Amino acid sequence: MLKLNASLAHLKSKPFFLSDKDIEWVEETLHSMNLHEKVGQLFCPIGSSDNKQDLEVFMNEYHPGGIMYRPDTGAKIQETHRLLQELSPIPLLISANLEAGGNGIATDGTYFGKQMQVAATDNEGMAYKLGLVAGREGRASGCNWAFAPIVDIDMNYRNPITNVRTYGSDPIRVAQMSKAFMKGIHESGLAAAVKHFPGDGVDDRDQHLLTSVNSLSTKEWDQTFGMVYQELIDSGAKSVMAGHIMLPEYSRELLPGIEDEQIMPATLAPELLNGLLRERLGFNGLIVTDASPMLGFTTSERREVAVPKAIASGCDMFLFNRNIKEDYEFMLKGIETGILTSERVDEAVTRVLALKASLGLHAQKEMGTLVPVAAELSLLQCEEHKVWAKECADQSVTLVKDTQKLLPINAEQYKRVRLYVLGDQEGGLKEGGSVTLPFINSLENAGFQVELYNDKQVNFPELFMSVNDFKAKQDLIIYVANLETASNQTTVRVNWQQPLNANAPWFVKDIPTLFISVANPYHLQDVPMVKTYINAYSSNEFVVEAIVDKILGRSEFKGKSPVNPFCGKWETRL
Repeated sequence: MLKLNASLAHLKSKPFFLSDKDIEWVEETLHSMNLHEKVGQLFCPIGSSDNKQDLEVFMNEYHPGGIMYRPDTGAKIQETHRLLQELSPIPLLISANLEAGGNGIATDGTYFGKQMQVAATDNEGMAYKLGLVAGREGRASGCNWAFAPIVDIDMNYRNPITNVRTYGSDPIRVAQMSKAFMKGIHESGLAAAVKHFPGDGVDDRDQHLLTSVNSLSTKEWDQTFGMVYQELIDSGAKSVMAGHIMLPEYSRELLPGIEDEQIMPATLAPELLNGLLRERLGFNGLIVTDASPMLGFTTSERREVAVPKAIASGCDMFLFNRNIKEDYEFMLKGIETGILTSERVDEAVTRVLALKASLGLHAQKEMGTLVPVAAELSLLQCEEHKVWAKECADQSVTLVKDTQKLLPINAEQYKRVRLYVLGDQEGGLKEGGSVTLPFINSLENAGFQVELYNDKQVNFPELFMSVNDFKAKQDLIIYVANLETASNQTTVRVNWQQPLNANAPWFVKDIPTLFISVANPYHLQDVPMVKTYINAYSSNEFVVEAIVDKILGRSEFKGKSPVNPFCGKWETRL
C-alpha cells in the first residue's frame, strides 16, 4: 500500500470521508494518468449520441470525468449510461437536473413537483420524499450525481429563472427543505450539487443571458445565502455548483481596491470560490461550474482565457462546452501559458476522483454495478412514488384569495364553463406537461359543460359581442396559466391575445371568474381584477387532480404560500 500523501489527508474529512484504501485508489489513479487524461477529468460535457462507435471515439479522445444527458426514456438512457461506464476506464460522474423528480433524467420518471410546490406543503418530510424519488429514479437510470437542490432564495418576484424552482423567499425554509432533500438524495447513493453559488433570486435577470448580480451587502448575504450554504455544507454537501453570478460587495471586501471592471462572476472569481466558499464557509468538496455556454460566462472573458481560468480560480470541473475540441485545447494551452498550473490541475482532479470514491464508484466498477440492471427501472413511477406525489399535490395547492366567495363551485350553479388556457406548450427545456385535456376531462366528469377558448385564432365576432349576450352563454370563466419559468427568458408574464386583448378578463364584474396558476406564483400582478386566485406551482397530473378536488369542495386547501403572491401591490389583495 502506498504511504498516505499528507496533501491528501483532507480527503478523510467531510464531505468525502475516504478510507486509506479509497485514498490509495485516488492517488494511484491520479498518478496513472498523463496530462491529457487529467485534463479530460476536468470536463463534464453534454451527451449527444448513444451510438457505440461515436462514444468510443469520444471517450478515447477526451477522457471526460463526467457527462450529462438530457432526459430520454428510462430504458434508453440507462443503456447509454451503461455503455459509457463500460467504455470509460475511470468511472464517470453521470449527472442530471433531478430537481423535481425522476423526470429530470427519465421522461417516464415521476414528475413529483417543483421545489416551491414542496415548500408550500410546509412539510420537510415532503422535501425528503422528493429527494428519495429523484435519487432512486435517477440511480435506477444510471445517474450518480444530482444537480440539485436549488438553494437560491426567491427574493425578487421579477426574477424569470428562480421562481418555482426554489423553496421560496424565506432563507430558513430554504435551508431546512434543502437539507431534507439532500438527505434523500444521499440515501439513494447519489451526490448532491448545491446550486447556484453565490445565489440567484436577487436580480431580475437571467444568468443564461448575461452575468447577473447578487447585490446584497456582506451582512445581508451572511444572514441569508451564507446561512443556507453553511447549513448545507455542515450537513455534508459533496459538491457545489458555481453560478455566473457576481457578488460585488464580497469581492470588494475580500479584494480591497478591486476595480468595478475586475469584478467577475463566481465561476471566475477566486476570492469567492476560495476566500468565501472554501475558507470562510469551510467547503472541502467539489466545485463545478454552471453550464459554460451561458452568456453569464461567455461574455465575462475571452473563452481562450475563461476556460482555464475557471479551474485556476477554484472550480474543479467545467460543465458543458460550446465546442469540446476547442475547449479541451484551450485548457491545455492555458497550462502552457501559465494561466493554469499543473499543481492546480492535480488538485482539481483529486477532488473529482475523491467524489467518485466517496460514492463507491471505483468499487462498483470492479463489481460491474455502476449502472443498475434493467429491472430497477420498475422504480420509475412506481406506486409508492405516485402516492407521495399525490400527497404533495394535496398538501400544496394554495388558495391565495377568494374575496368574491366563489368557492366551492358545482355543476348545478355553474353548468357552462369557458376555459382559457395560457401557455401550456410542451417541448424545449421546459419540464411540465400540458394540462388542458386533464382539466377538461376532470371538469366534464364532474358534470360541467366545458368550452375551450381557441387561442390560435381570434374570435372577432366575440370581440364586439354585447355584455348581456356573452353572459347568456357563460356561467363561469376559468383561467389556467401554465406559463413555466425556463432558462433564456427575460420575463414570465401574462401576455394577452391580440388584437384588443381578446382573451383578457374584461368580464370579471359580470361573470364569476377563477384564475389558477400551475407554474408561476406571481400572476396576480397581471390579473389583480380577478377575485379568486389559486397557486399550484407544478403542472403534473397529480396537481390537476388536487386542484379540481379543492375547487369542487371535495378537499380543503392546505397549501401555505412560500412567497408573497401579491407582489407587494395592495390592489392585488382585493
